[in-house]
Amino acid sequence: MPLFVTYVLDRHYTPDHNPLPSTHATLSLVADDRTRVRHRFTGDQGEDFHLDLPRGTLLQDGDRLTDSARSIIVTIRAKPEPVYTITASSTHHLMRLAYHLGNRHVAIEIGQTYLRLQPDPVLRAMLLQLKAHINDDVLPFLPEVGAYHGHAHSTPTGSSL
Repeated sequence: MPLFVTYVLDRHYTPDHNPLPSTHATLSLVADDRTRVRHRFTGDQGEDFHLDLPRGTLLQDGDRLTDSARSIIVTIRAKPEPVYTITASSTHHLMRLAYHLGNRHVAIEIGQTYLRLQPDPVLRAMLLQLKAHINDDVLPFLPEVGAYHGHAHSTPTGSSL
């Protein structure tokens, strides 16, 4: 029987107020799976979890989830997945590449010296035409969260933990 995980703990939560349970689990998910709020997953140690989180929740690497009884803490980890890592000949060139990708509304991770996105042959062709350097990698993908998207946190009482 799956454990129903229904609450996201606030990143600033400290156990001074309510001690955290001693039972911990890890759930490694690729970027697309971190957007699923109602789904059944298998934890890293074979545990069966059913996520039933507030609509609009986007899970990030390091988020901690719990059940209504606060009997377990489930830590979310970004699972390595195939990605393109894009580098450029200059900062200006990298900004131009980011502009063109942004016009296509794709999920993108922005680093100091790179852009990262999920593989797409059409985007690859466009990037090569724009003289981008593309590496095929298998890494955790941590795309930017949209500017209008809040990070939903909840507790059994409805207040933030």
